[in-house]
Amino acid sequence: MSDLISSPTMPHRRFDRTARLLGDRGVEKLAASTVTVFGVGGVGSFAAEGLVRSGVGRVILVDYDRICVTNVNRQLHAMKGTLGKSKVNVMAERLRLINPDAIIETRAEFYSAETSARLLVPEPDVVIDAIDNMAAKMHLIATCVRERLRLVSAMGAAARLDPTAVRIGDLSETRVDPFARDLRRTLRRKHDLDCTKHMGVWAVFSEELPTSPQELGYDTEGFECVCPGGENGMNDCEKKNRVEGSVAFVPSVFGMTCASVAVKLLLGLPLPLPRPEEAPRPRRPTRLAPMVSDRT
Repeated sequence: MSDLISSPTMPHRRFDRTARLLGDRGVEKLAASTVTVFGVGGVGSFAAEGLVRSGVGRVILVDYDRICVTNVNRQLHAMKGTLGKSKVNVMAERLRLINPDAIIETRAEFYSAETSARLLVPEPDVVIDAIDNMAAKMHLIATCVRERLRLVSAMGAAARLDPTAVRIGDLSETRVDPFARDLRRTLRRKHDLDCTKHMGVWAVFSEELPTSPQELGYDTEGFECVCPGGENGMNDCEKKNRVEGSVAFVPSVFGMTCASVAVKLLLGLPLPLPRPEEAPRPRRPTRLAPMVSDRT
């Protein structure tokens, strides 16, 4: 069909609206770009989809995990029929349906110091870090800084309810988020990175203070993991100090914001930073009213 014809000088009509915003050359540049997404969960699944729907031609998905029923509330690939399956494989199938011309590669591996060099080949034009394991996240950040790879890193997206509080900035300048503060402190100590100066790492963070998780009726002796393969020896749920709550509309905004920053970096578009005097005050977490049962 003529309305679907694409050529080196004319984008496929599935990217018609993107091309009208970015122009033919912008779409062509995205189609020739490679982005690697580390972590394909609540943030990473939306980041990956945002990239592919924007026309990025090659996306590499890295995540060792399988889909759990507890992922359904916030992860794009989690639904009936996908539980227990590989996150990267299910997400890749979805992305290929969105753009059959895109190259979607999967690496069902855990990022670590031992796997780092292999997982960063081919060298991506931009890296998106949506890893929730602190040690792995720190190593990826330190590696990208030292190898001068452009990196967009997601900070704490859980335990928050306000998607309008999501911000971007250099990792050295994040505000409010205790995860980002601890991350910088540990990067200085374990990776000898000066996090008090501009680092060149784009951080996506929230100015909303996190809310502590609530105990649920089926909790007996603390949190009990129900994920398939929950005991993987690398990032076991039951070994975590606590499991934070989350909702669909905050991690998704984090992920799409990561995709937005990546696309702008690929196209050389400006990413304005607020001056310190313009930074708003921290937002208090939303107070949840107790639920009232209508049973008697």
